[in-house]
Amino acid sequence: MKLFELLLNDEAATIQLGEDLALALTRGDCVGLSGDLGAGKSTFARAFLRAMADNEWLEVPSPTFTLVQSYELRIPVAHFDLYRLGDASELDELGFDEALSEGICLVEWPEKAAEALPLDRITLTFTHEGDGRRVQITAPRASFARIARSLAIRDFLGRAGYPGARRRHLSGDASIRAYERVYPNGNEPAKILMDAPRHKPGPILQDGKYYQQLAHIAEDVVPLVAISELLRKRGFGAPAIFARDLDQGLLLIEDLGSEGIADREGRPVAERYLESARLLARLHAQPAERKIAIAEGIVHHIPDFDRTAIKIETSLLVDWYLPWKRGAPASDAERTDYFAIWDRLIDVLGSAEKNLLLRDFHSPNILWRQDRSGVDRVGVIDFQDAMIGPTAYDLAALVQDARVTIDRSLADRLMQAYFSERTALGDFDEEAFQRDWHLMAAQRNCKLAGIWVRLKERDGKPDYMKHMPRTFAYLEDALSHPVLTPLREWCIKAGILASESAN
Repeated sequence: MKLFELLLNDEAATIQLGEDLALALTRGDCVGLSGDLGAGKSTFARAFLRAMADNEWLEVPSPTFTLVQSYELRIPVAHFDLYRLGDASELDELGFDEALSEGICLVEWPEKAAEALPLDRITLTFTHEGDGRRVQITAPRASFARIARSLAIRDFLGRAGYPGARRRHLSGDASIRAYERVYPNGNEPAKILMDAPRHKPGPILQDGKYYQQLAHIAEDVVPLVAISELLRKRGFGAPAIFARDLDQGLLLIEDLGSEGIADREGRPVAERYLESARLLARLHAQPAERKIAIAEGIVHHIPDFDRTAIKIETSLLVDWYLPWKRGAPASDAERTDYFAIWDRLIDVLGSAEKNLLLRDFHSPNILWRQDRSGVDRVGVIDFQDAMIGPTAYDLAALVQDARVTIDRSLADRLMQAYFSERTALGDFDEEAFQRDWHLMAAQRNCKLAGIWVRLKERDGKPDYMKHMPRTFAYLEDALSHPVLTPLREWCIKAGILASESAN
């Protein structure tokens, strides 16, 4: 267990602590709230619940007589008050174990049933001190780290000029990044807090490097800051960065809104996708830059989407998808043939047009700003993994959106919108680009098939598997180009795709 103390000068500070911990706690956390009557336990609990609900007016009745009050929130929360508990054994009758398995348990007067509560619980002990109160927090190492991170974010906001800003959960993604929406006091627009701690090294896979290094995945926030500055300098809709702590991985950035390029039912809005394709065409028509200075002594070198990066991504298909699909790993012969095919395909890409590619240019990372005009309506986020590589990759990511089904008609319109814009802007080899587009689409979908399984099996995120049917429909389309015939035949032989004769 780890321990630290905070001095809360007034009730507002206690409320702020409740809001900060609402962003730190997660399913399975038990929080004991100890202290004399009026010490601040109920104030903290009320603030925590209202922050979790994102509702400042949420009715939070005291559970003194009912003993427990349950809330179906972003994470379910059960608020227990054990002051009138007769015996610790009664905790079972209140459904404590079930509540803890499904969400978070806040427990006032935990000492009334200390022997029945988890030993690894978080404890906040409130004591009066002057006009305020002091709180002592003890927590297991993992929980302590989450709480300390949230309090570090509060400190970061204070240094940025927003000490009293209201923080609310926004989202997480398939990585370790998390986002909050920050509401400054007064009429200043909301901002986005990006919480992106440095990647921890993974197992060594090749040449003394781990996956992030081989795939050139950003390990800190420096690339995002650099690419944002580059895009904004070129007139594209990347968010401004108002404050940054590069060492801690904290950024306070412009809120581009919440309107995406798909509708609320997850269907593509054609106008928005078409404008996004035109944005890519304009981006790809501009000369590439490889070095971007963001501070004295800090220069980001945009990496190449090279042979190593392409192959380590395609390896996800044989390392994760194939064993899950068949219940047995790929044979040595299958692996050898698979990577030999990709080596030949990468050789083909030697003649491909190369420029800045954003790497994940699809619906989760594209926002729509209706109050603007033209391509300025397109806002772009989550581009920290940008590289120099075949420009066809970005258009493949858009036209074969991993999260949204793009039908053939719209796909053709998107391709033509891009081609028309590129042709109008200068020299453009449509035939070569078509070949490269199919190749990059195949590469991306081989990667995604493996990622969905890895998220499920390794990271405990099974919801991403719902994208698998779409991924394979896209893969089959990508493999229709003659240059990809060997890969298509390998997929059929491995049982990944059905043979043409079976269709």
